[in-house]
Amino acid sequence: MFIQVFQGPVSDRQEARRGLDDWVERLAPGAEGWLGSTAGVTDDGTFIGIARFASSAAAQRNSGRALQGEWWSGMSKLFTGEVSFHDCSEVHAGRGGGSDSAGFVQVIQGRTTDLVRMRETMTVFEERFPHLRPDLIGYLVAVHDGEDGAFTQAAYFTSEDEARAAEAQQPAEAAEVPAEEMDLMRDLRYLDLHEPWLHSPR
Repeated sequence: MFIQVFQGPVSDRQEARRGLDDWVERLAPGAEGWLGSTAGVTDDGTFIGIARFASSAAAQRNSGRALQGEWWSGMSKLFTGEVSFHDCSEVHAGRGGGSDSAGFVQVIQGRTTDLVRMRETMTVFEERFPHLRPDLIGYLVAVHDGEDGAFTQAAYFTSEDEARAAEAQQPAEAAEVPAEEMDLMRDLRYLDLHEPWLHSPR
């Protein structure tokens, strides 16, 4: 899997959603290798989009389409500040990865001091506690190409209320593994999507 992340400030979340819906309606049918997208706007007006592709080549073909350029020309006008882009060739998926059935998506961005160990802690958690946190229905960790350990992590939950409640009730033994993972992260930024926009090929 290959992931493209783009984000920036917007003033009108409804216009941003219409822009994304337009892409899904008109461009998605011709986007070979597109696996799905997660997007939304945070409380502070930050738009974030996470597009999943089967490969880097598929993402590049999509970016090179004339229709894509036309669409982005309009979409880019909705941003009120700098838009940043991250290509991610290294992606780790758990519990099925992205899920269109999620009622809440929490995106975490930051840097890790030890990418190998961070991956190991994810594997350990799934092996030791496969049935814990049924509210967590999938997650993705995408490492930004050429950005020295920078990553975007997206966790898909059944609902925000269930996620907050389950986090508070998590057994101490199980909490140790995520705590170690958090210790490996720096410069964290949380982008909560209370109303995520989730799309996959029809």
